Parts: sequence; structure tokens; C-alpha cells
Amino acid sequence: MSPETPLTLLGGLSAADFLRDHWQRKPLLIRGAFPDFECPLAPEELAGLACEENIEARLVEERGPEGPWQVSHGPFDEATFARLPERDWTLLVQAVDHYVPEVAALLEPFTFLPRWRLDDIMVSYAPPGGSVGPHVDQYDVFLLQGRGSRRWQLGGKVADDAPILAGIDLRILETFEVEADQDWVLEPGDMLYLPPGWAHHGVSQSTDCMTFSVGFRAPSADEAVTSFADYLGEQLPASKRYGDAGMAPPADPAELDDAALARMRALILETLDDPAQMAQWFGRVMTQPKYADQLVPTETPTDPDDLVAALQEGEALVRSPGSRFAWRALDETRATLFADGDGVACALPLARTLASDAPLDAALLAFEEAPALLGALRDAGSLAWPDEFEEQ
Repeated sequence: MSPETPLTLLGGLSAADFLRDHWQRKPLLIRGAFPDFECPLAPEELAGLACEENIEARLVEERGPEGPWQVSHGPFDEATFARLPERDWTLLVQAVDHYVPEVAALLEPFTFLPRWRLDDIMVSYAPPGGSVGPHVDQYDVFLLQGRGSRRWQLGGKVADDAPILAGIDLRILETFEVEADQDWVLEPGDMLYLPPGWAHHGVSQSTDCMTFSVGFRAPSADEAVTSFADYLGEQLPASKRYGDAGMAPPADPAELDDAALARMRALILETLDDPAQMAQWFGRVMTQPKYADQLVPTETPTDPDDLVAALQEGEALVRSPGSRFAWRALDETRATLFADGDGVACALPLARTLASDAPLDAALLAFEEAPALLGALRDAGSLAWPDEFEEQ
């Protein structure tokens, strides 16, 4: 599909137009983004996920028994839901696409964005009046209405240091003023795109409401600098140090003079300015799994011969729902495949296939290195046979 092709998902805009005019710039309301939408998840199923161990879930009660805007963290139990009032609370469950294939299928139309930018699909359920208050997120998000209706009000882009309510476990804005013409009620299939830093407030209307939040992540500058420095530090030899050969005698031996600072600055900048190392680090950090415990390593190493035999008999490996893959070309024939925070060099077409949605079947055996690589990915928990996922 051409980036110039109009997309229903984007209200008739092409991907190129959306990325130029809206992505990280301004909101976009899309009526009927998913025509004839049928919600792929029932409220009871979402509540069931919130009761499971290792699934991140939160309950927000505007008037909780312990005070206003009370936040509780899962796993929950039936008694928790039984005590809740008929209105004014919200259940939020993260990474539902990792557990429900029908929810993961909602990601298929978003291929106009880099796959490695995707965070997850968070699903919220709320009876009438349910909300998490006016707030700001520091990531791009598409808010797809799945069930019932929700009123969204936008307050424009706000400063990073905008005052928030103290004493609660939510970053609710102290003041929120709705901008003109930025007040809508979304019905099932409607979607609202919000760039980072945009104040917004969503409230469930007269019936039960479910919203699917497709979020996209980006590391902050402080996270990136720290992470890249740590990665480089693991690669550098101990012999690479500050040097001052040929320096002039100091006017005062206790002074940190400009020349010394310039030498240290040059050492740091020369070390950091390494595009090849930057690419290797970036691939690893952007494919780190959101929940590492979702990857279940094998108890015994995979036998490459057994793997080849299984593929030749018609079986196919599948990617772990919690895994992240990406690739970067090294030259015309080789690439680094990044998988769940690790990187390995392999044939470029093999890397592209593994990082795509293509079947992982016997066709991969055309690459001599495929059995060993597939075995390593299975041992790490990034890949598995379908029945192994059913057992987990």
C-alpha cells in the first residue's frame, strides 16, 4: 500500500499526510475509523485478566473508600468488583494485545508506523461517569472507542511542569480548560489520536464503556543517555582514558583549566559519536520486552535437527505475543536481527522475515543459519511451537 493511499483508519488521510500534519503535532478525530466495529472483548473477560498474576491492572475510583481518586493495583478478585458502586470508577488493563489475539488484530492497520515504536494496547472499562481525571500522557496514543460512548475534552498542549493534584497516585491536572471545538462524544469505531503533552479528559457516558488505547513509546532523553552510556561502557577497553600529552605547564596546579575540559569533552563526544554502536544499542533498547516474564525460556536447548524435522513435517513456529523484533541492514546481504533486547547478525532476508508477520515455516530452511538462529530464539522464549503457548 502506498503511503499516499487514503486510509479509513485516518479519516481519509493518507499515511504521508497524517505523519506530516498530525503525528506528534496535533490531535485528530476520526469518525468511523473502524467501520461496523464489533468489540473484541467483553467486560467480564477484561475483569478476568485483571484477576490474573503478572498482568498489570489498575482500578481508579473517583470516590474510593479511602479517599478521592483512589488507585488500587491488581491482581484483583471477585470481591473487589462486587463492592464497586454503579458509577464513577475505571478498570485499566495493560498489554491486552499480548493475551487476546482478537485485540492484537487491531494493530494490523497501524503498519504505517514503525513496529518498534509500538508499546501496547491498554483497555479500559468504565460504568457511567468513569474517568481517570484530566491528565497528560508523554506518548502518542490512538483512543479507539470499543463499547458504549465516551466524552473526550481536550485542553491543548500543556507545559511539562503543569501543576498536578497532590497526594494521589494519579497525575491529574490542577486546572483544565476545554479548548473551543475540542469536545466530542465517541461511539464504537470512532477514534481520537493524541500527540504527547496534550491535556485530555475522557468520561464514560450513560452506558458501560470500553476504550482501546493503542500507545506508542519513545525513550526520554535521560533514559536514552544513561542507557547508551551503559551500553558503550560495556564495549570500551579500560585503556581508553583521558590523556593530556603535550599540555602546557599549568598556571595553578589546582585549576581545572579550559584546555583540560576541552580534552575531556573531546574524549566523551568522540566515544559517543559512533553510529554503528548507536544502531546496535538502539535496536536492543527498542526491542526490550515490556514484560520480560512473558518470555518463557526452554528448559533444555533446542536440537537443530529436531527443529528442522518439525518444520519439514509442516509445523511452524510462532512469535511470542510479548516479543519485539526489528532489523537493521549491515550491508546489501547481512543485517542485525534485534529480538527482545538482543541482537544477532544474519542474512538480511532472514532478518526481515523474522521481524515481520510472515509464517515461520520450512521456507526459512533456505537459509543455512536459520536452524541455529530459530533454535536460539526458541530457547530465549521469543519463539515457540503453537502448543507450547497453549500450555503456558
